[in-house]
Amino acid sequence: MSESYVRGADTPPLLEDTIGAALERAARTWQRRSAIIAPFQNIHWTYEELNARADALATGFLELGLAPGDRVGIWAPNCAEWTLTQFAAAKAGIILVTINPAYRKAELDYALNKSGCRALVLARAHRGVEFASMLRELVAERKLPHLQHAMLIGKKSVEGFLAFDDIAATKADDRVRKIGAALKPGDAINIQFTSGTTGFHKGATLSHRNILNNGFFVGEAIGLSPQDKLCIPVPLYHCFGMVMGNLGCLTHGSAMVYPSEGFDPAAVLQTVQDEKCTALYGVPTMFIAELGQSDFAKYDLSSLRTGIMAGSPCPIEVMRHVIDKMHMREVTIAYGMTETSPVSFQSSRSDSIARRVSTVGRVLPHVEVKIVDADGNTVPRGTPGELCTRGPSVMLGYWDDEARTAEAIDAGGWMHTGDIGTIDDEGYGNITGRIKDMVIRGGENIYPREIEEFLYRHPKVADVTVVGLPDERYGEELCAWIMLKPGQSATAEDIKHFCDNQIARYKVPRYVRFVESFPMTVTGKVQKFRIREAMMEELGLTVQKTA
Repeated sequence: MSESYVRGADTPPLLEDTIGAALERAARTWQRRSAIIAPFQNIHWTYEELNARADALATGFLELGLAPGDRVGIWAPNCAEWTLTQFAAAKAGIILVTINPAYRKAELDYALNKSGCRALVLARAHRGVEFASMLRELVAERKLPHLQHAMLIGKKSVEGFLAFDDIAATKADDRVRKIGAALKPGDAINIQFTSGTTGFHKGATLSHRNILNNGFFVGEAIGLSPQDKLCIPVPLYHCFGMVMGNLGCLTHGSAMVYPSEGFDPAAVLQTVQDEKCTALYGVPTMFIAELGQSDFAKYDLSSLRTGIMAGSPCPIEVMRHVIDKMHMREVTIAYGMTETSPVSFQSSRSDSIARRVSTVGRVLPHVEVKIVDADGNTVPRGTPGELCTRGPSVMLGYWDDEARTAEAIDAGGWMHTGDIGTIDDEGYGNITGRIKDMVIRGGENIYPREIEEFLYRHPKVADVTVVGLPDERYGEELCAWIMLKPGQSATAEDIKHFCDNQIARYKVPRYVRFVESFPMTVTGKVQKFRIREAMMEELGLTVQKTA
């Protein structure tokens, strides 16, 4: 029997461009083609206009004193300014640090300081969360020694902030062209923070080559072209939006369409209809919400043909409804992780529906994948083991963290994903479990250890363990079992209130139980599977069948 090792095709060849050079080529090739469409902002930019705006903003960054290799953060929901910042930073050789809009003070503090951000582009507020106020508090507490500039998205200046619209120079400086010519595809250009098993976020550092190629090959798999309009309701701070979305469109001359700042299923359906979008992205939770709209039938979605469902395991019935009811006959499933830019496996438009609803497809071009046992030996086809990947998609490493980089990427260049998978005789992959103690809620990766360490800070908490429970809407939800200190009492609401504005809402446990003890092994380890089983029985929960 053959080994569980696959290598993607050698064609088409890898792109050996920087992101700035790719935008310039797009502006020459597809000058008046739509690049960004954001109906909620009344914005419709062509590739020619996007390139000119990126040059002007890159010049503005340089005039602020920023230089190649510096880090600029972006903390905002989806909007045209987000993508403009992405491309302007790339042209100036400035490393973009993408910050989750759900972050609160403690998380923002860590991300800005770990990456050493000299500047931050931010929205004033989003969904009731005051970004500007939180940043002011951190500055007042003298917690951000590296930060020199804060640029508030919008035209109006606010005390303590620069107005984003005032940053762009009236004329692009020749320095931008000279910097662009000196940049290399292997240079770092993006830091994305992922949750860590030790409770601290890790900054996956990605190069131009990493993410430009991943976006290109993902776009190839769904057949993107200059005639396509891709509706992108997934967040831009994540690889799904900024790589698979923005860079997939950039490399194919397609339009990037943003239906709203944050996910709104009605806005997605309305935008697909109004803009005649041909492709749509989403995590399963998003597609479930769109299909579940009470007036779903009134929307004309006949322009759709393709897209991607990814981010968490895809329920088979949801996939069938997307194909049948949303006209996405060529929809694909993708699998990957931030550290691999992100996609390693993706199904093909030519795959049968049976294949598309039961596997994660086959390996991308130029990427290698193997399945190994606990001793690092490649296992036979069909045998479960840890999925490891190598190639142009593997990150440069974790920012300022050599030790954890060495834990993730071995001496042979293999990224150890921590996911349990199989590869069948035809090269199709499947993900069957996780080595890492990770929960995926609505496409967001959450490491219970991070939540546990945060809850340990509560003055009444003696011990805590967090597990994921199945959930029909989000895939999984968090559950915390808490042991209180002697003589103390607390309610679930007390615990949730402690989390408010300190950690992202999606990390706040939905279920809280106070217990006297945890189920333990003879060696003293918490048996999380028993906690999960007990809670599933108590709540009447079952695991959905997924692809």
